[in-house]
Formats: sequence, structure tokens, C-alpha cells
Amino acid sequence: MADTMAGFSDSEDESQELMTPAQLIGKLEEAWLNEKFAPELLENKSEIVECVMEQLNHMEENLQRSKKGDLRATIHRMETERIRYVLSSYLRCRLQKIEKYFPHVLEKEKSRAEGEPSYLSPEEYAFAKEYYANTETFLKNVALKNMPANLQTVDLGKSVPKPNLDSFVFLRVKERQENILVEPETDDQREYAVDFEEGSQHLIRYRTVAPLVASGAVQLI
Repeated sequence: MADTMAGFSDSEDESQELMTPAQLIGKLEEAWLNEKFAPELLENKSEIVECVMEQLNHMEENLQRSKKGDLRATIHRMETERIRYVLSSYLRCRLQKIEKYFPHVLEKEKSRAEGEPSYLSPEEYAFAKEYYANTETFLKNVALKNMPANLQTVDLGKSVPKPNLDSFVFLRVKERQENILVEPETDDQREYAVDFEEGSQHLIRYRTVAPLVASGAVQLI
């Protein structure tokens, strides 16, 4: 795993950069933890996913050429399985969120401004649209057709709950942040500002730090 990966364009930094496999896996693990602990679907990291899959194929080819009983090959095989688990968990987590919030995910994707990063990969977008259509068809065929005429329509956007952006998350600060506005917890409190020191950890509403998660300034844990 010592050879260098080809560069890829990161959404937070459009410049091309060379990354080692260790740095690439670090990016994947960061995206995985953020996706796992964020209440909403985050921006897709398809470039990282594609690069990790290429690296896994490269590692598998190296393992096939290794000698039987080679301890290093055994260690690398364990690392390969660990990376596959993280990658699968990341993709599975995203699909679960799409299934849970599909009307809102599609609406958010359609309403994003030109030039903004896509929340869904092309494959995820196709899946979300198909899931929406299948859900509508199922409801019509199983339930709605047997109801009075005035009740045979359903607004999935209102029927399916939205992500709870006011849920609390743990985070670790990667880059110092100043004057973060925190909403009051009770009516007799006022909005106040706090500073996040690099390396510090906090428990805070997700809505307050959502932009910092997107920019990579903080890491959900």
C-alpha cells in the first residue's frame, strides 16, 4: 500500500492532488463516519468510492501474486476486508437514508442551484426515482384504490418524515472555528456564539454545524 494513487478532484478542493492509499482510505473513513452520524443525506463522494474500488482491485492483484504463508499477505488481506467493510457500510448507509427520506432527497437534489455539488450519484438518483415510483404504485394498488374517491391521492412529501436536523451529534474539530452561533435550548435563553478550538470535541445540534460538516472543518464521531 505504499504506492501513490492517481490524483482526483475533491469537492472541497478543486485542484488535482496526489494521494497515498493511506490518505485515500482516511478520506473514505471520514465520509463514512459523517454519513453514519449525520441525520440527513450528505453530498455523495463517488470519486473517493471509485478510487477506493480501484485500489482494492490493485491490492487483490498483488495478493494473488504473493507466496503462500507470507505474513505480509495475510495482513494485507485483513486490511482489504476491513476497507471493503467500510466501503459497503458507507454505501449501505446512504441507501438506507434514501429509502427513509426519498421524497425529500429527490426534492433537495432537484432544487439545488447550478454549480452546487450533487447529493446523489447517478446510480443513487436512478434508485431514488425508481423507489418513489414503486412506492406510489404499491400504495395505489394495495390501499388507495379501495378508499373513497376523495382519499385516493397521497402526498408522499407530507407523508414521509423529514430528517431531524435538530438532533444532537458528537464532533471533533479539525480546523479552528470562531463565532459559531448556537440556538437557545429554552425560551428564556438567547442565541450565543462559541469558538471551536482545533482538536476539541463537542455535543451540539446538527443544524448548527451542518455547514462545517460539509466543508470538512469538523468530523462527526
